[in-house]
Amino acid sequence: MHLRVPRPRSLAGQLFAMQAVLIAVVVVGYALFSYISDRGQAEEAAGRQARAVSLAIADSPSVAEAIRTPDPTARLQPYAVRVMRDTDVDFVTIMNPEGIRWTHPDPKQIGHPFQGHIERAQRGQTFTETYTGTLGPSVRAVTPIVDDGRIVGLVSAGIKVEEISKRAQEQLTALSGVAAGALLLGAVGTYVINARLRRHTHGMNADELSRMHDYHQAALHAVREGLLMLDGQYRVALINDGGRELLGVRGDVVGASVADLGLPSPLTGALLASEPRVDEVHLAAERVLVVNTSPVSGGERRGTVVTLRDVTELQSLTGELNSERGFTQALRSQAHEAANRLHTVVSLIELGRAEEAVEFATAELELAQALTDQVVAAVSEPVLAALLLGKTAQANERGVELVVSQDSRLDDGLLPPSLPARDLVTILGNLVDNAVDATQGAVPSRVTVAAYTEDAGSGGSELVLRVSDTGAGVDPAHADLVFQRGYSTKPAGEGGRGLGLALVRQAVRRHGGTLTVAEAEGGGARFEARLPLGEAGGGGTAPAAVSGGRPGAGGAV
Repeated sequence: MHLRVPRPRSLAGQLFAMQAVLIAVVVVGYALFSYISDRGQAEEAAGRQARAVSLAIADSPSVAEAIRTPDPTARLQPYAVRVMRDTDVDFVTIMNPEGIRWTHPDPKQIGHPFQGHIERAQRGQTFTETYTGTLGPSVRAVTPIVDDGRIVGLVSAGIKVEEISKRAQEQLTALSGVAAGALLLGAVGTYVINARLRRHTHGMNADELSRMHDYHQAALHAVREGLLMLDGQYRVALINDGGRELLGVRGDVVGASVADLGLPSPLTGALLASEPRVDEVHLAAERVLVVNTSPVSGGERRGTVVTLRDVTELQSLTGELNSERGFTQALRSQAHEAANRLHTVVSLIELGRAEEAVEFATAELELAQALTDQVVAAVSEPVLAALLLGKTAQANERGVELVVSQDSRLDDGLLPPSLPARDLVTILGNLVDNAVDATQGAVPSRVTVAAYTEDAGSGGSELVLRVSDTGAGVDPAHADLVFQRGYSTKPAGEGGRGLGLALVRQAVRRHGGTLTVAEAEGGGARFEARLPLGEAGGGGTAPAAVSGGRPGAGGAV
């Protein structure tokens, strides 16, 4: 038989029970206090009423006149009964100075001694006391009757304690009704509030909420992806460690507006957008991020959940892959051209022109080797040399002449480990691709590349990568905009435009360098990246002429 363990009461249920008990205790305590207070007030009021009645009787001339008669009872008893009825007191006893009753509610008690204290009244004082007499406990007042300066009798008026309790009980009943109403109203209000709390806590008890919070905190700091939660006013409500690292923010930013985080404008715009964003690529200070935003709503906009993924490495690999793909396409084109040349050689041999065939083939081999030798001689750093050879083939395919400047000089082994080859490919590859795109169709269509090191002062040196083109150039008013993600003067293609130069600037800044754009000699644009290398090393700035390429190419490779 399965024994079902009762589920702990939810937090809302516990609060409801606690508040209901608290309200009940307050109401009962107040009722008890009010009962005791009202009883005391009732006794005090009864004493004042008895005192007023006894003084009024003692001052009545008819009472003094009746006392002077041979049989005072005959006139005073009806008078006392009438006064009891009119003043709502329980007894009126008129007696002689020695305390022998002339009147009493029970006629059988007439002629018997008064039960109570009369000494003070015999001395001319009026007083009030609580005493148990023939009618039970009562609050009574005793006062002397004075005629011609002498005490001729005493009068006592009283109200039974039972009657006083009945009056207090009536007040307590009314108070109990009010208290019950207050308890009911408090219980209903508590229930409504706790029903709302139950909805917000999904019926979970305190232990479950505590455990959920622990899981939440552990998950929040364990995930490597960035998580950012914004409230309805686009203030940071929550950010995990991954989000801080990816956005490059420091300090306590919870409660700060997104606009005050110092993020790039396009990224800030994405976070402030009211509509969802799906897999948008944005640049942070040192990273390429994929941003997804989703609004949180429950009848009204409550905020935004933002997830961030770091694709910096993936973007770099994609750039390298695109370069390899372009190089492969260039090789395919070169293979096609080589096949045409081979057909030419074969045809010359079939025509009996063997010497001309040998001369043609030898010239082509010398040209290909010369192109490689010229690039490697100027830039012997293997990564950049391979990149330039591939970009040269790509540019030639698109009808653009790529030239390595004569002042280029970059020896192998010069670059420090802090400047990885992947970043060099990102910087120089994107600059060349951008220049080729800008130059295609122009006359002349030429892109010039310079790569060398230069003394930067203070015993250090810097790598200079300069790419100039003969295109339309860059409007000086847009000199800074060209480096922002999404800016492009070309139609949008597959995957979008405007990311290459933004990635270049990001890579340059990551290494503490500078990136500038200016007008090239003869028109076009000149982009120059300067990357610090630390202590000056070999290779320096020894300019080396790069001649050649095809006949009349003037340094084209």
